[in-house]
Amino acid sequence: MIRHTDIRVTGWIARLPPSMQAYVLLARLDRPIGTWLLWLPGIWGILLPQGVAPFERVRLIVLFGIGSLVMRAAGCVVNDMWDRDIDRQVARTAGRPLASGALSMKQATAFLALLLLAGLGVLVQLNLLSCLLGVSSLVLVAFYPLAKRYTWWPQLVMGFTFGFGAPMGYAAAAGALSWAQAALYAATIAWQLGFDTIYGFQDMEDDARIGVKSTSRLMVGRARPFLAACYGVAALFLALAAILAGVSWLFWPVLLLPLALLARQVAGLDPANPAACLRQFRANREVGLAVALALVAGLLHP
Repeated sequence: MIRHTDIRVTGWIARLPPSMQAYVLLARLDRPIGTWLLWLPGIWGILLPQGVAPFERVRLIVLFGIGSLVMRAAGCVVNDMWDRDIDRQVARTAGRPLASGALSMKQATAFLALLLLAGLGVLVQLNLLSCLLGVSSLVLVAFYPLAKRYTWWPQLVMGFTFGFGAPMGYAAAAGALSWAQAALYAATIAWQLGFDTIYGFQDMEDDARIGVKSTSRLMVGRARPFLAACYGVAALFLALAAILAGVSWLFWPVLLLPLALLARQVAGLDPANPAACLRQFRANREVGLAVALALVAGLLHP
């Protein structure tokens, strides 16, 4: 049987020394999609409020990009520290550095400290409200990996965690929180619940064997209606956020693009095909970029 895995040790990673490869894999630098999916909600939050200077938006987007890279890596280290025993029993994750023994817990802890220090360097360049939100998000980062042990909805917990960039980005740009920001956060959570459920379909057999709970296992019998509901809720809250923020009418025709991409995912969903599920999961980068494009259009007032 072919062991399905999303770990990639080809290309530039293959040219690194073996000891460095282990840290790169622990930080998931071989799979940048996670950084994109953490960064994009922050970009949405930065682009949603009206009346922010363009240069300030660009500065914040760059800072959030660096922060997303660092904090996604930190989150992966925390996840693998919690899950190393489970990862050894799952085909897709057995090759992770802590599960395979390529790195020790002591080495992972030191690496995590460096990543958190780098994240702090980014955080202190934001306003006080954003700093407070950033610090509070560490609670979600620390305990999200435990969700699969106690609830059938770990993907929902992931949505709250990975989607936290939306309120942080809004606070960084606007200097305050609002109902528009709350609606955007709700949209982000529903979107991420949907695509992480797709991602979880890759591990259902192993998860069932070792007793790990997941929204994917819970909803596999009604996967397509569930995904449609998640993406439908995301679209409704995204529309509400746009209305509350007072975006330009140009937002609405451009919004049709990400909605079409989401509908395509629902129509093509096949929980029994791990490789196809991974492709659909990764396709959400384009969805997020399309939403960002709609928000940029919403800033234009012809």
